[in-house]
Amino acid sequence: MSPKHSTKDKENPFTKRREPFGFMLWLGVIGSSLLFGVIFLEYILRADGGNWHFVALPDMFWLSTLVILFSSITLHEANLAFVQERFLHYRIFLAATLTLGITFMLLQAGGWMEIIESRSFGNQNNTSFGFIYILTGLHLIHILIGVIYLGIMFKKALKNRTYVDSFVYSVNPPNRLKLKLITRYWHFVDVLWVAVFLLLLSLSFFNTY
Repeated sequence: MSPKHSTKDKENPFTKRREPFGFMLWLGVIGSSLLFGVIFLEYILRADGGNWHFVALPDMFWLSTLVILFSSITLHEANLAFVQERFLHYRIFLAATLTLGITFMLLQAGGWMEIIESRSFGNQNNTSFGFIYILTGLHLIHILIGVIYLGIMFKKALKNRTYVDSFVYSVNPPNRLKLKLITRYWHFVDVLWVAVFLLLLSLSFFNTY
């Protein structure tokens, strides 16, 4: 093997060309993770400082957790259908994911209403409520971005209803990349919500017992 060919095979992973949109997505994921990590830490430190009222999580938050986890499954199935050229199933699972995303947002809004209407809201330190609104509100913004993008992809899927149009769309590398990136993003916001939910749940649980 020639030295030139050997050098090409051993391309430096830190200097090789990367897909720009994928790289931007990873930067966004890292940035969001750091932001939520700082808020998590501040929440925990404030909780250990006393004079802190822990809030029982609304039933809507429990239900929304199941909804968002199920949405990851439907989006995964949409990916499989897309790759396997089962375009009707792709549209169905994509529509299901979009519907579940919107449902999650509505359930979150219902959870906020439960907290606001609770008796403890008017006569307790509201700092803990503020953190709940910040955490869930920031996450809801991430979900909204994903829902908008899913809506755009679903609109394109409806436009390409015939098998030929769908096939031409599916073999286009940029279109494959779009589905790949939204799937990564959606799985990230799902995991992010689970982390938020478990943090709020654990602190509330340990305060109670």
